[in-house]
Amino acid sequence: MFPELFEIPGTGFTINTYGALLAIGFLSGMWLAGRFAAQDGLSRSAVLDIVLYALIASLIGSRLLLVIVEWESFRQDWRQIFSLDVLRSGGVFYGGLLAALLASVALARWHRLDWWRVADACAPGIALGQFFGRLGCFAAGCCWGRPTTAWPGVRFSERGHELTGVPYGVALHPTQLYESAAALALCLGLGWLFRRRRFRGQIILAYLLGYAIIRFVIEIWRDDPRGAVGPLSTSQFIALSCAAFAAVAWLTRWRSTAGVNPAAAQRADSQPASPAAPQAPLLQPPAPPAAPPTPSAPLLPPES
Repeated sequence: MFPELFEIPGTGFTINTYGALLAIGFLSGMWLAGRFAAQDGLSRSAVLDIVLYALIASLIGSRLLLVIVEWESFRQDWRQIFSLDVLRSGGVFYGGLLAALLASVALARWHRLDWWRVADACAPGIALGQFFGRLGCFAAGCCWGRPTTAWPGVRFSERGHELTGVPYGVALHPTQLYESAAALALCLGLGWLFRRRRFRGQIILAYLLGYAIIRFVIEIWRDDPRGAVGPLSTSQFIALSCAAFAAVAWLTRWRSTAGVNPAAAQRADSQPASPAAPQAPLLQPPAPPAAPPTPSAPLLPPES
């Protein structure tokens, strides 16, 4: 569509649309995570610190999974793994998500925060970041769909074909826009659920389950090379695994919090514990001995 925004004069360096929208997605996701963290009584600075390092982990994980699913392309010349094309690519989203989740678990323990609460605060921001990220995919032409004669079909430019290999001259399903719209709806739904959650972890589990359904369905219309596990694409296989984990964890945590008032539990988590009142010692020190009585004057005078 529009893979390049502009070229910096005198440098020959081009600002890509995908990179710009990806940066907007990262920043908007961090902003939203900070807002939800503050609403939940968490330290905003600590949560943003976790999010920042989780984003770095996601960049590494997404490219690592890209190399795994496309190993046949890299096996002949492993140096391509460190090429500029791989570094500039978005990689595989699920690889970045799983790496970010693992990193956030370790970082939450480091900050002595409850990971479920931190993940709940970050979940809507992840979906918002995907909204912008998939718009970047549409602009670049990557993650394209199957050919179609239906009205949503779009035709990509020759420049997009040169950069990403997307077919041009033929109408394709705009799977990038499908997922972008679904991610925005998921973000709004998670924000609504956040204020009504019944247990800690409900928001991140709702995200994992909701996005797994979205991704599994959209993969039906995807047509770009992305690896396979049997009859499923790599992302469909991971989506099923995430959905199964989210469903089991949801039931487990729901049952463990049955009968607990969520509002009271949330207030107890967000308020610091008051110092305990000092208790009286169990053993009292012995009382000092009484002074001997003072002799009184005799009633009769002594005999002379």
